[in-house]
Amino acid sequence: MAASVWKGSISFGLVSVPIKLFAAARYSHISFHEVHRECGHRVQQQLYCPYDKRVVSRDEIVMGYEVDEDKMVVVDREELKKLQPASSSTMEILQFVKLSDVDPIFFETSYFSVPDEAGSRGYTLLLETMEEMKLAALAQVTMHQRERTVILRPYQGGLTLHTLYYPNEIHDVAGYGKNKATNLKKPEIALAEQFAKGLVAPFRPEQFHDEFQERVKKLIESKEKGTAAPKPEKTARLAQVVDLMTALKQSIANKGGHTKNRLAESARHSRARKSA
Repeated sequence: MAASVWKGSISFGLVSVPIKLFAAARYSHISFHEVHRECGHRVQQQLYCPYDKRVVSRDEIVMGYEVDEDKMVVVDREELKKLQPASSSTMEILQFVKLSDVDPIFFETSYFSVPDEAGSRGYTLLLETMEEMKLAALAQVTMHQRERTVILRPYQGGLTLHTLYYPNEIHDVAGYGKNKATNLKKPEIALAEQFAKGLVAPFRPEQFHDEFQERVKKLIESKEKGTAAPKPEKTARLAQVVDLMTALKQSIANKGGHTKNRLAESARHSRARKSA
């Protein structure tokens, strides 16, 4: 089993449930190294102090906070440990909410919670209560030197935890949501809804995959074997149709063929990966 990222207890009322948190998902991509073009070997990054004009070792590094230009306040890690709140070891449930009340824009990182053997009954009680009442729970937990608000929800027989962004971490973009047209016509809305209904389908995540990463893998394999590089896929150029009605009618005539073909191709890729 992977290493846990947090160990402590979920607390609701006087009930305490010891758990461990494990990362539920990780961003995956092909990783390249920086290499010297001349010899093909990896280069090393060094820590350089421009004041002393020398390379410094890792054990010479401490944490500093810039309070003014070129003025740092040095903070020791042990000093930070003494400031950790109760949520560094106990995740107290503060309130229950409907999951639909929390907009997905607040969701950050996902974790699976796994109870210790001694906490299995309390964990199951909390899980089944939340499932029965269709509720999620808000709590706070300190991880990675930050106290985060988190939401717990039932998911596939367990409690999944998502850290939430604070409101001040949600960016305000000028013009967003303020440029809506007010002159849409009812036939345009009806055609748009007709097109959307034709593409409604259950969410099946296995149908989607990263086509760019697949092509990068093929490029690497071809370079390793000394064979011809894969030919770039031609990008379809969409005709610039200014009239909404004309564009919508053409879209319906195509019946979302391009999108359905891509999903079918993704499904074939998924089956091929499973059989490999």
